[in-house]
Amino acid sequence: MTVQVIKVPDIGEGIAQVELVVWHVKPGDPIAEDQAIADVMTDKATVEIPSPVAGQVIELGGEVGQMLSVGAALVRIERGSAGDAASASAATRAAAVPAPPAPTPATPFAAKPSAPVAAKPPAAAKPTATAAPPSAVAADPQPGRVTSRGRPIASPAVRARAWELGVDLNDVPAHGPAGRIMKSDLEAYAARVASRPAGAPPAAARPAAASVVRQEATHETRVVGLRRMIAQRMQESKRRIPHYTYVEEVDVTEVEALRSQLNGRWSEQRGHLTLLPFLVQALVQAVREFPHINSRFDDDAGVLTRFEAVHVGIATQTDAGLLVPVLRDAHARDLWSCAAEIARLAVAARAGAATRGELTGSTITITSLGRLGGIVSTPVINYPEVAIVGVNRIATRPTFVGDAIVPRQAMNLSSSFDHRVIDGAVAAGFIQCVRGLLEQPATMFIA
Repeated sequence: MTVQVIKVPDIGEGIAQVELVVWHVKPGDPIAEDQAIADVMTDKATVEIPSPVAGQVIELGGEVGQMLSVGAALVRIERGSAGDAASASAATRAAAVPAPPAPTPATPFAAKPSAPVAAKPPAAAKPTATAAPPSAVAADPQPGRVTSRGRPIASPAVRARAWELGVDLNDVPAHGPAGRIMKSDLEAYAARVASRPAGAPPAAARPAAASVVRQEATHETRVVGLRRMIAQRMQESKRRIPHYTYVEEVDVTEVEALRSQLNGRWSEQRGHLTLLPFLVQALVQAVREFPHINSRFDDDAGVLTRFEAVHVGIATQTDAGLLVPVLRDAHARDLWSCAAEIARLAVAARAGAATRGELTGSTITITSLGRLGGIVSTPVINYPEVAIVGVNRIATRPTFVGDAIVPRQAMNLSSSFDHRVIDGAVAAGFIQCVRGLLEQPATMFIA
């Protein structure tokens, strides 16, 4: 028997440290060659680290949330004889589904190889009195295994989805390898809970006293991975930047009418237009008059860098958190090119397939919650940029046109600026310019 130390690999691109976001094994577990050991996260990617050898885990090199240097010990594995290694590999293969494996949950920025998935029993399957051989897969789903910290095994994307659904992962039966909760497990459990009549007890009835305890229980979730990175960046932005927020109402009746006409005429050949491409065009025109808005401020060096090119960050909500893919060279694009690229970037971000280059380099950012946009918001600047334009929802409002009150479509733009380098009058002038272009959209296309 020999002990082999598996080290944090060099992921490339100058990465010196990674964050440990989830363990897939614990001390004492048998492990097969190529079985997943842990997920680690860099500033832009989540990477699953497989084991290069078979054996038994004897020691973990850190806790979830800990930063590890490249080359540091990740896990220690006691390698067995060739027969032991073959047995571990055979056990892993026996736990796999004979059909093609289900897709793994989407994770930030990087698709991970599919892990073996434990076989799901038929609906009518029931345990029998006959003892199963040691290598057989359990016929009934089992509760998710918990880590050494008492947490069920699940990927960051599954944890984020469970938080959105209000589901306690401790209650979700697991069908994944080594008791791991898969996204399909979570969605199936949530569907069953939602279909229960009001007041109906769960399938596995619990004593009344346990229900009382559950109502009073608290759940601690350690903020790690992408969620922690987002929190750090928001904190850094608010700590460094004195935000000045300016809100203006915009009549979008004309631009919405133009958008409807263009979609009716060209959507099949050129694609569907949303409001965002028109807003991008308005920003491109407005920064020509207010060039300092399209800038980044290095407050450590005291240098404001103004950009000729307009690279627009499009804040996008994903299952893993808020990402900002970048619409590059917006100044050189037409409406349909903007629309197609925005749609492509959104799909890539939500699928966890956006590259580092697609997520960096913006010079000004747009954030929009669509129909959830509310009336007013106070968006946080995407540091080190100096401006962010927030789009609130469109609503029909009574408006004076001459002496008559007529229904018009209107929305608010809630925008924040770095008050150290952008004066209030400049910020207001910039938004008024954007407003004028949106209210008279034909002027956006006049050279």
